[in-house]
Amino acid sequence: MKINQLGKSNIQISNLTLGCMSLGTNKKQAKNIIDCALHYGINHLDTADLYDFGLNEEIIGEIIQDKRSDLILTTKVGNHFNKGTKDWYWDPSKAYILNEVKESLQRLKTDYIDFYMLHGGTLSDPIPETIEAFEQLKKEGIIRSYGISSIRPNVIREYVEKSSIDGVMMQYSMLDRRPEEEILDLLQDHNISVLARGPLAKGMLSQQSYKLIQEKGQNGYLGYSLDELEEISKRISTLSEQHHSMNELALKYVLHHPAVTSAVFGASSTNQVTENVNINPQESLPENIYQSIKNITKPIKYTNHR
Repeated sequence: MKINQLGKSNIQISNLTLGCMSLGTNKKQAKNIIDCALHYGINHLDTADLYDFGLNEEIIGEIIQDKRSDLILTTKVGNHFNKGTKDWYWDPSKAYILNEVKESLQRLKTDYIDFYMLHGGTLSDPIPETIEAFEQLKKEGIIRSYGISSIRPNVIREYVEKSSIDGVMMQYSMLDRRPEEEILDLLQDHNISVLARGPLAKGMLSQQSYKLIQEKGQNGYLGYSLDELEEISKRISTLSEQHHSMNELALKYVLHHPAVTSAVFGASSTNQVTENVNINPQESLPENIYQSIKNITKPIKYTNHR
């Protein structure tokens, strides 16, 4: 596994990250998935306080107790949730962040968080107050670094200009190329890492591409119709038969841009982990294949969610 620096911090993460939202609530199964990922050299786990209303953090906390120092742990904050009623509302206030981090630490059974992210954000947020909260936690040593999880270009620019974030998590895949036009180069210029989530586009870019397109692409996907998704799947499949697996093409496509530090994939089984790690992550995607993929897909632009 290739190891990359997270922004300007002293944190080093693998170029593949296990996104833990899909772990489920079976602790034995979750442990097998995490242990499998760590066995293959993944050192970065990504969760959020909202996942299963805190239960995801609790399960991860139990699993990693004896290996905490061997991995990098990311969690997120900003969704003020009620575990009992299972509802939530957006709350990026300083007061909530400073209080909720204590809850996450307790659930994760740790006394520090490596990378703490705001789980969303809009231009109407009290952004200076939010930044102040993260800076305070960093100064106190409760978190080592911070960033935001957002697909909104205008919000990202605010944090680039006003904060010391080390990373931005955003949706990015060969079917969702929105970050390429106005975000990736900006973050690279400021030495801010991109954590690319959804690189397999809900599995539509995996080995089960055609089946999952039928299940999840019936109403289209972003700017693509079902017919377009099916045609792209066929053309990418042909490319994969000649060079790499579908999973490898999908993951290495997003890792091709130097701003992308890690591709974040979810897994609900050890087989899915194995499918994604068997891609020789030390080797990058050849330029000719990268350009072929760009010719097959299209550069969708940000219109909503600015």
